[in-house]
Amino acid sequence: MCCHAAETKLYGHPASRIRLQRVDQISAPTNANLSQKIESYGMALEQIAETSCFGGRQLRFTHQSDACNCTMTFATYLPPQAENGPVPVLYWLSGLTCTDENFSQKAGAQRYAAEHGIAIVAPDTSPRGDDVPDASDGAYDFGLGAGFYVNATQSPWSKHYNMYDYITKELPKAVEGNLPVHPERKSISGHSMGGHGALTIALKNPGEYRSVSAFSPIVAPSQVPWGEKALGGYLGEDKTAWVEYDACSLIGKASEKLQLLVDQGAADNFLENQLKPELLKQACDAANHPLTLRISPGYDHSYYFICSFIGDHLLHHAEALNS
Repeated sequence: MCCHAAETKLYGHPASRIRLQRVDQISAPTNANLSQKIESYGMALEQIAETSCFGGRQLRFTHQSDACNCTMTFATYLPPQAENGPVPVLYWLSGLTCTDENFSQKAGAQRYAAEHGIAIVAPDTSPRGDDVPDASDGAYDFGLGAGFYVNATQSPWSKHYNMYDYITKELPKAVEGNLPVHPERKSISGHSMGGHGALTIALKNPGEYRSVSAFSPIVAPSQVPWGEKALGGYLGEDKTAWVEYDACSLIGKASEKLQLLVDQGAADNFLENQLKPELLKQACDAANHPLTLRISPGYDHSYYFICSFIGDHLLHHAEALNS
């Protein structure tokens, strides 16, 4: 990977880096063992689902959120190594319209997380509930499922839409207090709106994350329709507030030169109008910020793209988390 200047690469399908095992060679932990271990870390979370996956466990939890003033849900994959003690954790932020389940069900990340011994935490993309306001026209790109990982300052959104504080403060506290993860060994990644969230959160919190990556991120929300709508609605018309949630604006003043890994599909329908990865490259070049930007021909914005390259991203994070 590039250490100093930004680089753009054209990539085809990556070679698999995982050592496959026969199914009968993978032993799943018992429900009783895992439930006992989770209970021993505290009772702040309510477990609502659990299933075996690649020798580990895929789980869902709910908890009361003070930041979002509602009940929040998140999914967690605990690799088999978590049976023996705390493991590093990757926080995954999903995109518009997603819930906590999309990534878990579609990305195929668990096989790589099991290989590298990494837990994955995937929160919902917005607050939800009967009292949580939504876009009056039911639009997919604002309101429910579109929290944009900001702290809203405008009414009525400010009561619930504080996803930045939820992701950076409340969720890690809930996870670290209840699940077997290392509090100082965490990374962050995401897709589209979630890629925007991952980049901005890593840039705004130096020293908190060992690594960061993104798929098809909204790199300059203050300059594209999705971002203008969301930031204007949640933060108001003063654009000086918007730049605090704009990766391209944050790059120039970042105190930590954390390597950025960004994958983008060249056949993405949103590439030219909403994503604009060339702006991120320009910002990184100007600030001498390390970036590996990979443009892959034929890939779109879907989870077909994500599952094709998620192994590379898990390896990227594993190298940082296990170093």
